[in-house]
Formats: sequence, structure tokens, C-alpha cells
Amino acid sequence: MDLTKELNKTGGFKNLDLLAKQVVEGFIAGMHKSPFHGFSAEFAEHKIYNQGESTKHIDWKLYAKTDRLYTKRYDEETNLRCHLIIDNSSSMHYPELKSFSIDHLNKIAFTALASASLMHVLKKQRDAIGMSIYSDSYNYYAPEKGSERHHQMLLNQLSDLVVTKPVNKQTETYTYLHQIAKKIKRRSLIFFFTDMFQTDVDQEKLFEALRHLKYNKHEVVLFHVFDKEKEVLFDFDNTPKRYVDVETGDHINLYAENIKETYKKEVSDFFETLKLKCAQYKIKYVEADITKNFDNILTTYMVERQKFG
Repeated sequence: MDLTKELNKTGGFKNLDLLAKQVVEGFIAGMHKSPFHGFSAEFAEHKIYNQGESTKHIDWKLYAKTDRLYTKRYDEETNLRCHLIIDNSSSMHYPELKSFSIDHLNKIAFTALASASLMHVLKKQRDAIGMSIYSDSYNYYAPEKGSERHHQMLLNQLSDLVVTKPVNKQTETYTYLHQIAKKIKRRSLIFFFTDMFQTDVDQEKLFEALRHLKYNKHEVVLFHVFDKEKEVLFDFDNTPKRYVDVETGDHINLYAENIKETYKKEVSDFFETLKLKCAQYKIKYVEADITKNFDNILTTYMVERQKFG
């Protein structure tokens, strides 16, 4: 199926479940090129065998094909609780788009489709999924559940994010991360999608909130969502433009070339600081460039999933 045609036909993200399925199937089809060769269509039904586990459920047929040991999973197993955290501030709706295509998404659309794709895999694994959405308030919370009704409810929330643009919604990420961390009681795999743009630039408060997410032995993955061409490389033509902060409404008029090198250095320095802090707190940092495909997101899931045995 052509995902671009499907996006246009559904008027955006109304059929998010189908789009996510196509993303995951495309990922599986390409897995023969990856380190997970031989574990393609079966990956949702098996997990890697860890030394010391019972050999009772080893799939010897799969071993014969892959020369790797995997154990079968069963319907009653729900080993994982996953919580998706989504930053829905105004900056996440950049760039402003009138229509979407699979290779032309803004940050919130990329986040919604990436989240739905992860949910599709988690559903096949029969794992429990929860979700938190915040901007300048804690907009939405759903605890981890595994029912079909719950799954559809979360998909509807993701669809609404894409088509409902918040105006001047600022971000105090650290405030809401503390609140979210208090709600997630049992050990979970946490996927956090954010562009890390903050109205309040107190980085220590932000990093302290990230560290709070690690309580209760959670595994935390920070997907840093950005448009590399515009937000990192500052690749604009050198004509006078007005650059507007979509969260505060503040603006500045300038030629891109006049500040490009300084801007790139500041952004690079921030990225490095963020990576170092994440490493310090044992948070997995993953760049999520919206001009790329979703393979990095799904591969990260597969690697992190194994930590839960």
C-alpha cells in the first residue's frame, strides 16, 4: 500500500492503525539487511533466550533457521508495561503543513505515527500500553492496559494530536515529567517523544526530571524529535525573514547567514550536553530526525525489549 496515498485519502491520520501496520510491515520486510536477520516475521512471537532460563520453550525450528536461540511467547504472557510520553507543545507542530505525506511530516505527525507503530508491535506482543500527553498542562493520561478498546482509544488520541494544533502552548517539561513519574508505579519501558524546546531554559530542572523517570527501575528512551535541515543545520535561503517562536509569539527579523554558524554551534553544544546527561542517568538517547524513516525507532524498541526478558 502507498502510505502517501493513504494519508491523503484519509485526510491525514484518521486511519492511523492501518498506517502503523504498513510501517511495521515495511520494517520487517527490510530486516534481512539488519543485524536481526532471520528474526523477521517471527519477532513479535519470540524473545531471545537468556542463559540460565528454562529451555522448555526454546523454538528449535527457529534455531535451525537462524542459529540463534529464541523462546516462544504465549497468549497469557504480558511481561512488559510500556508508557508513551508525548510533548504536544506548539513547537512540536513545526513545520506547519496543510497536507501530509509519508516523507513529509512535521514533528507531531512523525511522533504520532512512530508511537502508533510501536503500539502495533506491543499489541502483537500482548503487552500493556499507557500514554501521557502534555504541553502547558498535563493534557492526557491513560494507565497501561492491553485491551483492544484501550488500544483504539490511544490511537484516537494520537490522531487528534496531529489535526488539532495548539496555539502558543509553552512547555515546562520538567513539571509534567515529575507528575508522570509519580503515576508510573510498576517497572515499565518508557518512550519519551520531545523536541526538547523549553520555554524555561533551566536545564538542571529538566535533567532532574529526566532522572526522576528512572525511579522504580524503569527503562527510559528519549526520542529527540527534530527537523535536521531547518532546526539543526538552519538551512534557509539568505533572504530577510521573520523567525517566530511558536510557543511565546516572540519574533526576530534577520538574514539566516548572519547567525547560521553561531546557531549551529549552540545547537550542537546543547545536543552534546543532552547526550552526556542521558548517558549519566542511564537514559537511552535516540535522535529522531523527521526526514528519516521509522527503522531507528523500531530497532530501538527491539533492543530495549530484550532488557525485560
